[in-house]
Amino acid sequence: MPLTSAAPTLTLPAAYGTCPYDPPPAYLQAAAEEPLTRTTLPDGSPCWLITGYQEVRAVLADSRFSADARTPGFPFLSPGQRQLATAKPSFIRMDDPEHARLRRMVTKDFLVKRIDALRPGIQRIVDEAIDRMVAKGAPADLVSDFALPVPSLVICLMLGVPYEDHDLFQSLSRTLLDNNTTHEQATHAHHELMSYLAELAARKQEEPGDDILSRLVARDDLTPQETASLGFLLLVTGHESTANMSAIATLALLRDTQQAALLREDPERIPAAVEELLRHLTIIHLGLARVAKEPVTLAGRSIAAGDGVICMLSTANRDMELFAPEGCAHPSQLDLTRDARRHLAFGFGVHQCLGQPLARAELQIILGTLLRRLPMLRLAVPEDELEFSSKSIVYGVRALPVSW
Repeated sequence: MPLTSAAPTLTLPAAYGTCPYDPPPAYLQAAAEEPLTRTTLPDGSPCWLITGYQEVRAVLADSRFSADARTPGFPFLSPGQRQLATAKPSFIRMDDPEHARLRRMVTKDFLVKRIDALRPGIQRIVDEAIDRMVAKGAPADLVSDFALPVPSLVICLMLGVPYEDHDLFQSLSRTLLDNNTTHEQATHAHHELMSYLAELAARKQEEPGDDILSRLVARDDLTPQETASLGFLLLVTGHESTANMSAIATLALLRDTQQAALLREDPERIPAAVEELLRHLTIIHLGLARVAKEPVTLAGRSIAAGDGVICMLSTANRDMELFAPEGCAHPSQLDLTRDARRHLAFGFGVHQCLGQPLARAELQIILGTLLRRLPMLRLAVPEDELEFSSKSIVYGVRALPVSW
């Protein structure tokens, strides 16, 4: 039987410590002791916590570990998460060859060359969002007034989703990504968003545009369900993760004025700085789940078929050997001069984030423009009053009151 030795002492998800910018201390402690730790899921079933950098990479690149949430033993942190992952799953919850077939349908829309061509349009969206925020006056909430509208507008333009519907899909997305969401709430939100996208896809068949959804409905090798599912995945991930990352990255720079000054003095540093911010903040705090399809030996431990594993990107991105060579700052510190290019914030292997070229472009433009146009940007409330979305699949700050 899987995981039959002494009972695990660590229950997932672990509680956060006093620093909201760090992963839960229990995960960091586990990583300091060994790269694999036996843990218990909220439903009482056992699971492996993978915390080491090399081990996380190995699992995410190994086809013996399944990303299909319907596979027996797949680990879930909540009933809502189970519902989101198993009800008509998107391709990120499939294994090859189905995963590869569906991913190929949208890969070229997110190639670096295609995203580079979008940069002037993204810059315009960012500038207009700042204009609106400044016209409204300080203080402003950088999340609702800026960080959320920018990626929402971008992904709406790419997908062909009317931006006037953003309140609907943002509300449903937040429900689906909240780890406290019940099975019933997740079922309702999933049904509402899928129905919305199915109706929109039907309209695109009658009135196609120059957008991803129109191109998908024009194909003869996709079912309506697959089209809606692809749209669902791109819409939810395309705005929520970048919104959270841009807000908390801005907060990190507001907290460390010396680091921000480096970027103001030398804007050419911004692409490398974005990689370090992605590494340091790693907003997928709850990890990436997999299940072993056959017995695997990893770091000297025997993982049985049917064992669930959760790969902790956040602890992997604190690897001392890789990210803190001699003379470099400790990985727990933000250091915009660090070479962070090998971080795992976007995952690894065949399932690594499809939209990472878009996310990088948006973050580079967002942070560079904020630093240039609002050099006096500062927190409008004490830092200890900020509230963080620690129960969400995508970590972030719920509101960020600022002045300038």
